[in-house]
Amino acid sequence: MNAYRYTESGLTNVMIEGATLVHDDAGEECVTIPNINGLHKAIAHGIVSKRSAISGPELRFLRTEMGLTQAELAAIVHREPLTVSRWERNEIELDNNAEALIRLEAIEALGLPKDAGVRELSGWCVPSAETAPIRIDGSDPSNYKIAA
Repeated sequence: MNAYRYTESGLTNVMIEGATLVHDDAGEECVTIPNINGLHKAIAHGIVSKRSAISGPELRFLRTEMGLTQAELAAIVHREPLTVSRWERNEIELDNNAEALIRLEAIEALGLPKDAGVRELSGWCVPSAETAPIRIDGSDPSNYKIAA
């Protein structure tokens, strides 16, 4: 099994486990990613279900997957668009209440599995020194899921 760091998502902490490595015409090792939409949905699920705070790049990923502008997301969480921009650039910490709302909005907007109730989910919005890895099981590209 091979693990591939999927930085094409704009995130540095996404690993696809079981990715199939192939060789291109020049003999270089590369990975093909079928079902990008399914992969991005699995990444979003990994972000909303992780037991630590969402990082700025993860917030940007979720927002763009939901098809929202910074102003639209700001309206949902009753903040200024500049605040969302600063959260995404890690200039200021995403506050716990806004983060819980964003997680719930992403679950609803993207049709993600709801792994926890509001109380438990809000307890996951705890800042951490490191951004936790998001491990995706890529052994079946037609059904990407969070790795066990």
